[in-house]
Amino acid sequence: MTLAAPAPLDLTDPAVVADPYPAFAAARREAPVQWHEGLGLWLAFTHAESNAVLRDRRLGRIWRDKAPAERFGSFNLIHRNAILEMEPPEHTRLRRLISSAFARGHVERLRPWVEDLAGRLVDELIERSGGSQPVDLLSGMAEHLPVAVIAELLGVPESDRHLLRPWSNAIVKMYEYGRTTEIEDGAERAAAEFVAYLRELAAQRRKDLGDDLVSHLVSVRDADGDKLTEDELVTTCILLLNAGHEATVNVSGNGTLALLRNPDQLARLRADRSLLPGAIEELIRYDSPLQLFERTATTDVEIGGITVREGEKIAALLGAANRDPAVFADPDTLDVGRTENAHITFGAGIHFCIGAPLARVELQASFGALLDRTTTFELGGEPQRRPEFVIRGLADLPVVLGR
Repeated sequence: MTLAAPAPLDLTDPAVVADPYPAFAAARREAPVQWHEGLGLWLAFTHAESNAVLRDRRLGRIWRDKAPAERFGSFNLIHRNAILEMEPPEHTRLRRLISSAFARGHVERLRPWVEDLAGRLVDELIERSGGSQPVDLLSGMAEHLPVAVIAELLGVPESDRHLLRPWSNAIVKMYEYGRTTEIEDGAERAAAEFVAYLRELAAQRRKDLGDDLVSHLVSVRDADGDKLTEDELVTTCILLLNAGHEATVNVSGNGTLALLRNPDQLARLRADRSLLPGAIEELIRYDSPLQLFERTATTDVEIGGITVREGEKIAALLGAANRDPAVFADPDTLDVGRTENAHITFGAGIHFCIGAPLARVELQASFGALLDRTTTFELGGEPQRRPEFVIRGLADLPVVLGR
């Protein structure tokens, strides 16, 4: 079978980090799946092949501890026990238990609280901006809201909530390529502190159960009487924060910037608020918060005309898949009225994001509050982008807001 030409894509190139989509389009025209020598894995550039990577059961999430083990003890612990890094039957058991806890109405219970918080955060930004002064939407709202929501969901006291985002930020930097020793040490330190904190919180809940998710995760049992181990419980809470808030923060930033750079679409959304749920899906598609998701072949697998050998890795490039013209009409155009939107930002198959409903509630609340409470809404300067490729987001987003 013919080997696809190596992908020339340099994921550390500042131009690619700033705007990877032209490079994705050029690569997609060459071949749907290509070998990347620098990363040592295959890359899927099309929607069909990326979707196959996510769904094919011969391609698994096979976690291997970072070495040396004594250096990465806590980081390895929170991944070894994570649903995201498991395959059946372990994945089936853990997802069933977590879904049972989520099924107690946590997302809908929080919806009014989320909408109220979003409104208050927008009001504070408007007051500081006054229709003329630039304020940072990221630190003032986008970063605050999802962390507060997940903290409320888990029952983390308000006095401790400032600890969560720094821990998460440090941990997710381990998913990037070209990491420094300093970044790796910071990730392990954050993981250790986060694990210790959640062990203490779980111990408190065992003594005094509440109506929060940690209490339900502590007490949930399946029909066979099985329950989460403490390591699984701790890991699940960390995964909810890391995966949940990082994606929401970055959709908020990337999506707001896209709207402000497409004022016709912002005006269209202001004029017809019924478009909001679909517009959220379009913002998620248009500039994906997660660009790459790896799988490992458990046997030889044919994907896109090449054979991924047993033990080799292949990654779905979610941002490339979400701009595939074979699936999306005018894929590089932001269209808040788009109705055919089969984006795969939340994944597919058994690893479809369990927090997707909560993310949608948060995003609808935050964008809804911005639309409802402002008449002036424009860029207040050139935003700075984070230097990482895999987790795609902004470092700041200066905006001017007024009533």
